[in-house]
Amino acid sequence: MRYYSTNQQAPLASLEKAVVKGLAEDKGLYMPERIRQLDAAVIRNMQNQSFQEIACTVANAFFGEDIERDRLDQIVCDTLSFDTPVVPVTDNIFSLELFHGPTLAFKDVGARFMARLLGYFIHKEGLTEVNVLVATSGDTGSAVANGFLGVEGIHVYVLYPKGKVSPIQECQFTTLGQNITALEIDGTFDDCQALVKAAFMDERLNAHMKLTSANSINVARFLPQSFYYFNAYAQMARMGKADDLTICVPSGNFGNITAGLFAQRMGLPVKHFIAANNSNDVFLEYLQTGVYTPRASQQTIANAMDVGAPSNFARILDLYSHSDNVHDEICRHISGARFSDEEIATTIRNVYRETGYLLDPHGACGYQALADYLPAGSGCGVFLETAHPAKFKDTIDRILGKEIEIPAKLKAFMQGEKQSIELSNQFDDFKAFLLQQ
Repeated sequence: MRYYSTNQQAPLASLEKAVVKGLAEDKGLYMPERIRQLDAAVIRNMQNQSFQEIACTVANAFFGEDIERDRLDQIVCDTLSFDTPVVPVTDNIFSLELFHGPTLAFKDVGARFMARLLGYFIHKEGLTEVNVLVATSGDTGSAVANGFLGVEGIHVYVLYPKGKVSPIQECQFTTLGQNITALEIDGTFDDCQALVKAAFMDERLNAHMKLTSANSINVARFLPQSFYYFNAYAQMARMGKADDLTICVPSGNFGNITAGLFAQRMGLPVKHFIAANNSNDVFLEYLQTGVYTPRASQQTIANAMDVGAPSNFARILDLYSHSDNVHDEICRHISGARFSDEEIATTIRNVYRETGYLLDPHGACGYQALADYLPAGSGCGVFLETAHPAKFKDTIDRILGKEIEIPAKLKAFMQGEKQSIELSNQFDDFKAFLLQQ
């Protein structure tokens, strides 16, 4: 399989180049030349399979031309040591709990898969060291840091906005040491993301060190997230509730919903998608006006979605670029919603009081968008609960007026000592730091 750039000005790349390089030479994002359709009978049979078996089938559709099947299956099985269960919240709204991995966030699958795939290419090609740059608004940093921790030949630099991630999220990538370096940037997530992209385009930096990204910019990070959607469908099918299915995705950088759209293109029978935003609603604005206007992000209590210029918007445009009217076609497949901090807090309180289910701020956006969209008694919906509520303990405690329990996995991270390096949001300072490494 070859990969092209969304900007259409870079040479076609192999999977290895797309993974190791991360971003195309023309600053575009890599896309596979084709999306392989899965037979309807294969998809129907997924309700009889485990998550690992489902993921192996999907991974083979993406990567089977480039990696021998036994090795690819092993990468998938090593990645998936946990499940993503569907849990009923109301009669027709279900939560797909994606927080059962090592860092209790949905990005564990993509990060662990990429770490193993990149390690495979490093070993295969005899590369000495690859340096992973990752910008995070919260969960990406912890998932990538823990997914790559101790992997030989890879050093990870996590860029995060100072004071704009939760204390527990910060502990998950600043206390690890070894091959993980945390860079505390005086700015926003968009500043962090801009620094990473600028680094990829800098000739002197790339001559000095081999760089790649573990954000959803990288095909090896975002494509494995399609596993979730097939697993959600399989579980809903077992319950006899998969025939009229809407899926709602809390959306920041839009890698996760893009993976869902890929799954739909592969044949997954999802009726409709909803992209749920916090106050950073540039995508909803695009749906309403047809004009995409990225802007500086606003800080909210759903901080992992505090993105004002979502990178994967380019992939969504590209996915529908062959339509006569791209905007109309996107609107046909995806709806949007936005929620203020006050609305998010109200949803968390109401759902907990009425059902006993505890949402995190991002999942609350997903739940409420689905509840608003689904007509009473019409169809079923699944929202992606992307992180454990305890990762946002201070916020949840304040909303509920009581203390929630911290799982043992998170407590373990909180025992370590913070190790981070403070930098400005200026590229020259970031470049000077990397040149010293």
